[in-house]
Amino acid sequence: MSYQTEYRESIDNPQAFWADKAGALNWYRAPRQVLSKDDNGIDRWFADGELNTAYLALDVHVEQGRGDQTAIIYDSPVTGTVARYSYLELTEEVARFAGVLRAQGVEKGDRVVIYMPMIPQAVIAMLAVARLGAVHSVVFGGFAAPELAVRIEDAEPKVVVTASCGIEVDKLIPYKPLLDDAIVRSSHKPQCCVVYQRPQVVAQMVPGRDLDWNEAVAQAQPADCVKVQGTDPLYILYTSGTTGKPKGVVRDNGGHAVALRYSMKAIYDMEPGDVFWAASDVGWVVGHSYIVYAPLFSGCTTLVYEGKPVRTPDAGAFWRVCADYGVKALFAAPTAFRAIKKEDPQGKLLERYDLSRLKTIFMAGERLDPPTYHWTLEVTGKPVVDHWWQTETGWAICGNPMGIEAFEPKPGSATVPIPGFNVQILDPEGKPLPAGEQGSVALKLPLPPGCLPTVWGDFERFRSGYLRDFPGYYCSGDGGYIDEDGYVFIMGRTDDVINVAGHRLSTGEMEEVVAGHPAVAECAVIGIADSLKGQQPVGLVLLKDGVEVNEADLEAELVGRVRDAIGAVACFRRVLVVQRLPKTRSGKILRKLLRQIADGQSYSIPSTIDDPTSLDEIEAALDRRGLVSKG
Repeated sequence: MSYQTEYRESIDNPQAFWADKAGALNWYRAPRQVLSKDDNGIDRWFADGELNTAYLALDVHVEQGRGDQTAIIYDSPVTGTVARYSYLELTEEVARFAGVLRAQGVEKGDRVVIYMPMIPQAVIAMLAVARLGAVHSVVFGGFAAPELAVRIEDAEPKVVVTASCGIEVDKLIPYKPLLDDAIVRSSHKPQCCVVYQRPQVVAQMVPGRDLDWNEAVAQAQPADCVKVQGTDPLYILYTSGTTGKPKGVVRDNGGHAVALRYSMKAIYDMEPGDVFWAASDVGWVVGHSYIVYAPLFSGCTTLVYEGKPVRTPDAGAFWRVCADYGVKALFAAPTAFRAIKKEDPQGKLLERYDLSRLKTIFMAGERLDPPTYHWTLEVTGKPVVDHWWQTETGWAICGNPMGIEAFEPKPGSATVPIPGFNVQILDPEGKPLPAGEQGSVALKLPLPPGCLPTVWGDFERFRSGYLRDFPGYYCSGDGGYIDEDGYVFIMGRTDDVINVAGHRLSTGEMEEVVAGHPAVAECAVIGIADSLKGQQPVGLVLLKDGVEVNEADLEAELVGRVRDAIGAVACFRRVLVVQRLPKTRSGKILRKLLRQIADGQSYSIPSTIDDPTSLDEIEAALDRRGLVSKG
């Protein structure tokens, strides 16, 4: 079936389309009610179906005679450890840990918070919670105690599962003191904490509350899978909210399983037995969808990697892992490849490794700028696929559907809408715009399976945050356009559009031009307040390792490049060379925070920031150039 045929069927006949895709799963009771409305008037998929997510990820493959196949490869350069789990071994481990949780009273619908590093036990804990029909909420390991407390308070878990420590490139992060502090701060107190003790740090246990993972597992009886409805929640995943309070994105069991199983073939062209590597963390949505669930639903081998793209030990780390395990598809954020490019701009380290089994490189999590796209394509010789999605959707809204029909890529574009997503570009009044015109990117309802149906405990926040701006549509919060060929270009958050003397300009477009300079490894362009023009753009750039330039000369060259590409109307005249850009741990540059600093506004440092000291450096650099508003 061609892409156009498949896409039109998904939009024109969504119930028939998704009923067919649901047939690929082993339901306990197949759904007859494909699409319905819940009490809030929200579209829900497969409400009367019965299933168990852990069963679909594990037991099914064992029952089908593929229990000996490798399910998980754990590769930890920070500890020098490699381990493999077959589908049978992983099923047994999950069933036994589910028994640990069941012994602590965890039942269908209960919540369990998981606060762990990138180790197999994190995956085992997630699947064990799903096995019981309970709801997991994974919090990125090492999150500060106040932020962890907010999440414990919101999710109200019966049990928290943690490890004694996380391991970074050059330091150990003890988790247990952070967890203990968070529980003191939280008004909700979990009944029990299960602690996986790592040899690098031994955590102090609280008598009567804390259980040792290994001791509890040794005494546990394996637990069977619990049936749940298609619309029962599988997990809560917290994402930053505009109010400062994190939003708990809810994912259901039925739609999630159908969508992710479909996506593995349609988007990533993966078959049972193939090796898939999402170089992310289970604390993020990519880790949920494409380290844990989608590969296991599809009978693939998935990688759990406890390391970085650089410094573990060098910028060849990704290529080493791909070569060692025969990775067919690699998926990471563009920031990872920019880090590799910065340390190994010529791609020399790649020459050490055999990448013949690597077929495609996928990127998402932030906009893939054309310079990073071209560099990755040139040094690897592999197809590079940009695809766009959000924590809220759980899988790709737009991409190059490699398993249906591979399109000729256009740098800067996330290619085409994935079947199921009716992507529209709207003006401020909610009217569709013609090809080539920039506006708000919105998804016409109903959303396909796998997308959030609500925010945990706060439906009105879901309605006001996503459905209010454009009735009949989900508002993505991103801006962009669709060209004459149907290719979608995501230009960044709608608040990344700046107004210079009445001209609406995309900072993403300027970043493309700046990043194309041979000395620039990474950049951000922000709009700062200007009394005459309203806003003026300022470029913040990181240089490639080993590159030495005169900052004034570089500024002049970049100003000229932007003038040539966009025009004098951009008023791009200021460039600062910086050592670091403030980012979230998933690699997104905190542009809004940068604007607040430059505009002299008060701001709160988000819990997701990777290195808060970078903010002081940026503020000092802006101040030296007189670019911080004193008003």
